Amino acid sequence: MRAFVGLPLPDDALHALERLQEGIPVGRIVPGENLHLTLAFLDDQPEAALQALHEALSQIRVPPLALDIRGLDLFGGRSPRILFAAVCPDPILSRLRDQVRRAAERAEIDLSRERFRPHITLARFGRDMPEHQARRLGGFLQAHGDFSLTDVLVERMALYRSTLTPDGARYDLLADYPLEAGEGR
Repeated sequence: MRAFVGLPLPDDALHALERLQEGIPVGRIVPGENLHLTLAFLDDQPEAALQALHEALSQIRVPPLALDIRGLDLFGGRSPRILFAAVCPDPILSRLRDQVRRAAERAEIDLSRERFRPHITLARFGRDMPEHQARRLGGFLQAHGDFSLTDVLVERMALYRSTLTPDGARYDLLADYPLEAGEGR
């Protein structure tokens, strides 16, 4: 089963991001119900591994997060693939991600070694964006690149199944974990 661990966003942040998305002139917009911050992409995993991960995730204790979302950016360099809202680095967020990675290791799930750049994907683009679309996207970034939301309170993390469809990915909640201070791994 294809899965990931992420942070669902509160409704007020979702509404603000959806309003921003209304102006994105090109690409495939990520549906509002799919907006999240990924902590760990798990790829395809057997159910036994996901059950072991669920048990390990249930033991994680970190306090709720107050995220700051500041600015828009692109992944993909000269051939952009993703437009995202950048999430400012935060020590509690980094600690949570590290604990999720350790939980995956205990569940014998191998994760890719990549630098953590917290973000919320807003739109995806096909290969070789035509020049006229690149100009339109550039105009959008100039007008909205300073987008920000501060103190976005995130009170839970979740384990999701990701099902690929011709219309894009569909995410289904498998388990929900409240963020709360206390002893944990």
